[in-house]
Amino acid sequence: MGWCFLMILCAGLCLVSVASAQDSGAGGAAAVESNTNLLSMLGAGGWAMYPLGFLSVAAFALTVYNFLALRPKDFFDPEAAEELGQKLTDLDIEGAKSFCLEYPTPLMRIAGHGLDSTRDGQVDLELFKQRLEAGTTKELAQPFVIINYLSIIASIAPMLGLLGTVSGMVKAFNSIATVGMGQPDLLAGNISEALITTATGMIIGIPTMFFFFYFKNHYGKLVSETTMYLEDIYSDLVHGLRINSSSAGVQALSASTPAPTAPEDSESQS
Repeated sequence: MGWCFLMILCAGLCLVSVASAQDSGAGGAAAVESNTNLLSMLGAGGWAMYPLGFLSVAAFALTVYNFLALRPKDFFDPEAAEELGQKLTDLDIEGAKSFCLEYPTPLMRIAGHGLDSTRDGQVDLELFKQRLEAGTTKELAQPFVIINYLSIIASIAPMLGLLGTVSGMVKAFNSIATVGMGQPDLLAGNISEALITTATGMIIGIPTMFFFFYFKNHYGKLVSETTMYLEDIYSDLVHGLRINSSSAGVQALSASTPAPTAPEDSESQS
């Protein structure tokens, strides 16, 4: 999934580069044309449009990546979890370890962390549970880190747009101080830069914040379901240990109970 994100990001950067080249090549013609197209409006935004363009590509790449990565089948497999639970009920520890390696999902990797606490078939439930908790923290933290990048972009983009606005207004006042009000086209260009950067920052920030909360809620649901499967796995192991201890107790009791002897014949005694 990391390679997928990098490919999407590189593709987006290539598109931005092509658009910038087309904009610079057609700059002279756009100045003559009366109709303002999208690229010329973006070009009028000044230096702030370049980092804003990078943020927009990053937000798009992160959105596509999270749609691909945050799928239930990438976190757990209900059938595999049921089969693993059956192996733990039967106390087939080595078979359960091998089975976890066959399904590289976060659920199986967390269960594998717990099973690593066993030694020679001996199970310590407290240590097993601690290893499950540690594995959960390790495996489920990384997806939310990537989701959180959307929140960073949603916060930075409007602020960067405001910085471009300040830059454009400073240029506008410098133009007034230098040439006065005699060149309104120069003043209008600086004000246009200020307004375009603000609008662009908000256009990037608003949908990015929406997708951040969408993926955050979806991720919380996946974590809850994964935790439920882990509780079932732990319960299956406890159940298997109890069955095994009960069977061992019955066998020990049977072995320690003496066999009943036949009563002696009263006539033989007489």
